[in-house]
Amino acid sequence: MRGIRIGSAFGIPIKLDLTFLIVLPLFAWLIGNDVGQLVGVLNDLFGSAIDVGPLTAGSMQWVLGAAAAIGLFFCVLLHEFGHSLVAMRYGYEIDSITLWLFGGVASFAEMPEDWKQELSIAVAGPIVSIALGVLSYAAFTVLPSALDPVKFVVGYLALTNIVLAVFNMLPGFPMDGGRVLRALLARTRPHARATQIAAEVGKVFAFLLGLFGLFANLFLVALAFFIYIGASSEAQQTVMKAAFQDVTVKDVMTPRQDLDVVSEHTSVAELLERMFTERHTGYPVMDGDRLVGMVTLSDARSIKEVERDAYRVGDVMANDLATISPDADAMAAIEQMQKNDVGRLPVVDDEGEVVGLISRSDLVTAFNIIQSRGSLASISPRDTTNLPNPR
Repeated sequence: MRGIRIGSAFGIPIKLDLTFLIVLPLFAWLIGNDVGQLVGVLNDLFGSAIDVGPLTAGSMQWVLGAAAAIGLFFCVLLHEFGHSLVAMRYGYEIDSITLWLFGGVASFAEMPEDWKQELSIAVAGPIVSIALGVLSYAAFTVLPSALDPVKFVVGYLALTNIVLAVFNMLPGFPMDGGRVLRALLARTRPHARATQIAAEVGKVFAFLLGLFGLFANLFLVALAFFIYIGASSEAQQTVMKAAFQDVTVKDVMTPRQDLDVVSEHTSVAELLERMFTERHTGYPVMDGDRLVGMVTLSDARSIKEVERDAYRVGDVMANDLATISPDADAMAAIEQMQKNDVGRLPVVDDEGEVVGLISRSDLVTAFNIIQSRGSLASISPRDTTNLPNPR
């Protein structure tokens, strides 16, 4: 996730998403507005006798709301560090931890496929939340009545941390409970199949949560939507990773001899005519055997129609290019396309020579064939003739 970096701990960048800047004051207002009711809940639940009067006088309730909201998100941050530090112990890299609309998310450079490791990482967050809840309750019991405002905040954190741990352990993949479910399923199944089952369970959970949210709280409807999309996305990513196992870029790419290219001196009008005739939306731009850029339909469209005869491809092409090696994994190509928000990558060998081009359509076609055949086991790593060129 993108966000504003505010610092780091244990070598992990900490970021704030823009939605966090909206939800934090909203939570502060909601908690402050409910201080009276929350005091009653804490008194009934913990057998305390907090006096509600001073806590709702003047601006005190809003101060308490802000303190409790900040404390809650700090606990969410520690929850994510619980996941992250255990993952780092297993050698996984954590890109960042981001606080956002629905709490926090730790971004892993690579997700674990060993079920024991995933189980340990998944339960680490809820364990941290339970520990924080117990510590907050211990502080609540020893604080004197003279410190009722502080007592309210730690009591609120004791309650919400336990609720957070319990909620996260529900089987709503990709929540913690869904990851625990996948880890347990992966004990006796392939990781991709375990992911598919966990994702289906997560979708059902999201539907039920959304249905409940319609009658209880619209925030739960938004959360259910996030869970549903997250389950679908990660399941698709895992299935693709399994399908492309041991498949390299050179197995899928369009080789140099079959590649349609343009010159930087070609007019934009000519380029659009070729795009229409050849049904391509992007071309490598070559100067002899040297790659000098990439030009796409959106680049051509940026020029007004009356000026397209005057402008050349060299005027509109992108020359700051992301490239990939022919020996790289096919999944690496997908990840690089997503990272750079491009639809195709020039394939360049160790000597800097262009040996082909790999596009999203190449990858989709290869994936569909793999899904139909079950695997690429019968396709020689150096023989790409069995993968029809979609270009």
